[in-house]
Amino acid sequence: MTEFTEIPILDVSPLFDGTDADKAKLVADFQHAYGTTGFGYIINHGIDPDIQNAVFAASSQFHALPMAAKMAVKLNHLHRGYIPINTSTDVNSKLADVKKPNQSASFMMMREDIAEIPDQFLSGPNQWPDLDGFRPALEAYAKAMSDLGRRLMHIALLAAGANPQDFMAAFDTPTTWLRLLHYPPTSPQSPDDLYGSAPHTDFGCLTLLAQDDVGGLQVKTPAGNWVDAPRIEGSFVVNVGDMLHRLSNGRLLSTPHRVINQSGRERYSCPFFYDPHVTADIKPLAGTGTPKFNPINFGDFLRGELQAGYDQHKAAL
Repeated sequence: MTEFTEIPILDVSPLFDGTDADKAKLVADFQHAYGTTGFGYIINHGIDPDIQNAVFAASSQFHALPMAAKMAVKLNHLHRGYIPINTSTDVNSKLADVKKPNQSASFMMMREDIAEIPDQFLSGPNQWPDLDGFRPALEAYAKAMSDLGRRLMHIALLAAGANPQDFMAAFDTPTTWLRLLHYPPTSPQSPDDLYGSAPHTDFGCLTLLAQDDVGGLQVKTPAGNWVDAPRIEGSFVVNVGDMLHRLSNGRLLSTPHRVINQSGRERYSCPFFYDPHVTADIKPLAGTGTPKFNPINFGDFLRGELQAGYDQHKAAL
């Protein structure tokens, strides 16, 4: 990983059209950005702005509901529903001594299953608040982002030196997460260890973040500096998570990041996480070099992460 002072911007229009040379350039650009920084802005991604605006409007409406209405869909053992402030702590962070809960509240939607599937972690239906238009807005957005996530994963595996056919079947029924985050403003006099989101790396494959113009997202450089990643109109911030880091045998980087909201304003963001099915075994893929990581099962890994970080899942220990 090399020191950086800004986040690269990738034009991903070749995902949908373009010559073989255009697509080869995108693979090379992805390889460079995520092999040196682990973060990038993507533009010309094909997502309708109206769909994105609708999900932000739904988020604002949800977080404005009375607490009783939000708690009626409180996070359940399927990791779906409302996550109140002060109930999620990045205790597994290797990047800071985290003792205080994240200063954010959120609503979590995952893949919509008809029913919970026995012995299949995190399968099941979502919980939906009594809010007109909320479910259609989230489902339309999740569908569009799942399609984009699959296209990006194909490019990511090529950028890692792997054959996408060796692993893309794990995304035929992906694990998807759409999180509607609300960060209240924190005082500039707040303790140094009070974060909107404590320093962490994401644990999945790809994160596609839509954010408002308040700011607060920062990415850590190898020298320990923090680079701001503000909103760029028409873009998503995309980063690699720990599972893709492992699949790529370390070639693609899972970079630490955090959120500190000292703007004096409320901050809203909508990260979408695109991951393989929970039954997938994660190990360095052929073509990425001599394996540096031992195989792990994604579902087993997820269970440990969620039990460590969320009050709801700690109860299952």
